[in-house]
Amino acid sequence: MAGWSHRYARINGLDVHYVEQGEGPLVVLLHGFPHLWFSWRHQIGPIAGAGYRVVAPDMRGMGGTSGPADHREYTVDRIVGDLTGLLDHLGETKAVFSGLDFGLFAAYDLAHHHPDRVAAIIGLENPFFTPSRESPLTLAARQAKRHFNHIHYFGAPEVADRELAAAPREFLRKLFYALSSDYHYLDVWQKPPGTSYIDALPETPPLPWTWLTETELEFYVDAYSRSGFTGGLNWYRAMDLSWEYRKSYGDRKNPVPFYFIGSEQDTDLEGWHGPDPLSRLEDHHADLRGVRMIKEAGHMMQMEKHAETTEAMLEFLAGGTR
Repeated sequence: MAGWSHRYARINGLDVHYVEQGEGPLVVLLHGFPHLWFSWRHQIGPIAGAGYRVVAPDMRGMGGTSGPADHREYTVDRIVGDLTGLLDHLGETKAVFSGLDFGLFAAYDLAHHHPDRVAAIIGLENPFFTPSRESPLTLAARQAKRHFNHIHYFGAPEVADRELAAAPREFLRKLFYALSSDYHYLDVWQKPPGTSYIDALPETPPLPWTWLTETELEFYVDAYSRSGFTGGLNWYRAMDLSWEYRKSYGDRKNPVPFYFIGSEQDTDLEGWHGPDPLSRLEDHHADLRGVRMIKEAGHMMQMEKHAETTEAMLEFLAGGTR
């Protein structure tokens, strides 16, 4: 943790918290839900030590960054504005962006809107926008008639907010474990419609695990106990609006240099991007530079296999963006 600087700024109407370390070309690390900047804790120092300026923000509505209560304020244009505003605040024209989940989709959106501001993207787990004729929330609602579906659960106004806020430690512990290689996440689909997310998730072995300590989990619990979960849930509630927004470019190739890091036991690669998504990377990226798959890791690869993930990121950064 030595060398981390916590900074705060007013950006695009938000009070933004971010962590910064190092000097050199800018690398911005973007998280999803229910993550925080802290999910990049194993990567920040080594990347900074390799000669880069590393910035890991808390994304809109999560952690130390404020967010509106209205889910309509979490659409593509708002998020892209957050990222361009962050670059402007940092005094940088462009950066290499790396992301996971919503953070990676934000980087994809930025590349389509402002390719001049994205030197390259290092994508973790989510290989591309998955084409769909059906909106995400409509699809989730249809699936939820047959079995538990977390996207549908998150979309219900106030229900998830209340249930998760009442048991943040149990939710985060169970979800982090379920997304790891120690569990097959898609087994939650065996739960019947109407199940709460906490009840759909598996019980876990006691902490510490090989990749997460009690203290590290408590960092997330403390942050979400203070902020609540509504900001993160609003990213899901805005999915249909963002899907509509992306119709004008969602089937076009990402125009900036792209590197992909996946894990062999990732639930997103298994369940959300169609059959054999790795074979279709070049259909979605105009300049595919490299692919690395991490063995014996699940969706929590930054923590589960942090050394291997960091090594791949450093290798791709060294490969350049030109």
